[in-house]
Amino acid sequence: MREHEEDVVRLDPQFGGLDEYTPNIARMYDYFLGGSTNFAADRAAAEQLLRVFPGNTEWAHINRAFLGRGVRACAEAGIEQFLDLGSGIPTKGNVHEIAQQVNPAARVAYVDIEPIAVSHARHLLDGNPNVTMTQADVREPDTVLAAPGVSGLLDFTRPVAVLAVAVLDIIDTSDPATLVTAYRDACPGGSALVLSHSAALDASTDEVEGAQQVFESTTTPTLHARDWSEILAMFDGYELLEPGLVPSAQWRPVEPVSEEYAARSNGYGAVGMLN
Repeated sequence: MREHEEDVVRLDPQFGGLDEYTPNIARMYDYFLGGSTNFAADRAAAEQLLRVFPGNTEWAHINRAFLGRGVRACAEAGIEQFLDLGSGIPTKGNVHEIAQQVNPAARVAYVDIEPIAVSHARHLLDGNPNVTMTQADVREPDTVLAAPGVSGLLDFTRPVAVLAVAVLDIIDTSDPATLVTAYRDACPGGSALVLSHSAALDASTDEVEGAQQVFESTTTPTLHARDWSEILAMFDGYELLEPGLVPSAQWRPVEPVSEEYAARSNGYGAVGMLN
């Protein structure tokens, strides 16, 4: 067992259904962000992805930064509750850390299906009464919304920010807009949607096809790159905050970004408010 794997396994001895030999996108994402919560298979697949799509590490950091800015915007708008779908493995700049910088009483319900993401989060969040981690499939909104870690923490009579950041493009669903609608309909007016989704802005056809081949070896074998109009449809019922649906790096950046850098987002991001 290698150093990284030992770090992972020490987190929790109860890894039901853990498969350390099939690459997992949550653990690969952790690797791209510089984390150590990943196995040899994840690192090998991540390096293979970088060979066919060299810009993926930059994409990961752009996407993570967008998540932080979106969460902060919601918290500063007065939203105190967050439902993070497909939250992944905890790393620097977690949702609860950002939200609680604005409002120490902010509540965050994380949801992911990946065993390591769940175990690692529960280990780190132990003792934090305003944060939960639920293992569930985000494609099953009724199950997610009824889970004790969600329904027992979040009050759906008050605004909730639903986070769907870099998740709808890697799950097997033919109608992501309808899935988003199911979560939207559970939330009252004043709620929000923070969403990012892959789109081939800078990536070539060969890079997209190469990335898809790598994804076929993972636990999420499909990568959906959708166009601007398809992603916009996921915001049905929401009013987009300025600057609207834009390359993720261009959504309220801390410093101005060039068009060239924005294209490296290889995806769009936006925040919508529910009237």
